[in-house]
Amino acid sequence: MRQPLESQYVKAALITPPNPWQEVDVHDSLDSTNREALRVPRAWRVVLADHQSAGRGRLARQWEAPARASIAVSCLVPLPAHRTADAGWLPLLSGLAMRRALADVADVAGRLKWPNDVLVQEQRDEPEATWLKISGVLCEMELGGGLVVIGAGANIDQARTELPVETATSLALCGAGNVRREDVIVRYLSVLADLYRAWSEGGGALDAVRAAYRDSCLTIGLDVDVHQPDGRVTRGAATGVDDAGRLVVRAGGLSTAHAAGDVVHVRRSQPPAGNTA
Repeated sequence: MRQPLESQYVKAALITPPNPWQEVDVHDSLDSTNREALRVPRAWRVVLADHQSAGRGRLARQWEAPARASIAVSCLVPLPAHRTADAGWLPLLSGLAMRRALADVADVAGRLKWPNDVLVQEQRDEPEATWLKISGVLCEMELGGGLVVIGAGANIDQARTELPVETATSLALCGAGNVRREDVIVRYLSVLADLYRAWSEGGGALDAVRAAYRDSCLTIGLDVDVHQPDGRVTRGAATGVDDAGRLVVRAGGLSTAHAAGDVVHVRRSQPPAGNTA
């Protein structure tokens, strides 16, 4: 039987130095953890739910999962005035944090699809297993300014028939069926806090985080279709992620940087000359 989150365990693990988290609210059911976080927007607040009735992903997509089978977590972090130019990195760092958490807790090695989807490979007999989505992130600005809500979902215990699309998977389907959701949540938020500190510090610390993201990004080196918010589609070779966190795509002899868009991996291209542009 799937168990509810052990709220006291999560609170005790997170509300302790050096973690910056100040409050952790755990709910049986919510429409959306992001919406709940924005209803009471306080810095370093964490919202968790055993079930979301209207979970959202990027581009207004629904994030669906049975109760107590996945992770639904949102947190509010400050957006300092001196770091607004690098705010585009916050969604990317969130994906990197979840990738590390799944590797550390479940020993499942993932890669990142720009900007922040975590992709993993199931344990199959095929020579080249397909990369499937196990986690996604949605970042939103608090309307009053000064705060960003980072919402993340991760599939933990779903069977194949409980997943909404064929391109998704779960830790259970990857052979990690005994992982506690609480352990993934605590590790994810601890890593996210560390990456946030490096992002906030800037300089060499941020450069190291950028390098770590690029090393983990499966998109770099692939041919991609970038579905832009205005409906246009750009196809080209993803040659890197620039210092603003934008995906650099080369097409027709020209390189363009995309700050937003839905990326579809087409096929592996020849290795690019470098990882940044």
